[in-house]
Amino acid sequence: MGKFPIADKAIFKVRICKRCKARNSLRALRCRKCDYPNLRPKKARKKETK
Repeated sequence: MGKFPIADKAIFKVRICKRCKARNSLRALRCRKCDYPNLRPKKARKKETK
């Protein structure tokens, strides 16, 4: 991913709400903003090559 593997690990310790796209903690069961129960883990982006 990036230059700093420690930072990359910290970025993926969140879950994203499928309704409002808010970031939530990894152990959250419901969204902190809209209280929606359907959360997904943050996806890793693939690095573009030129």
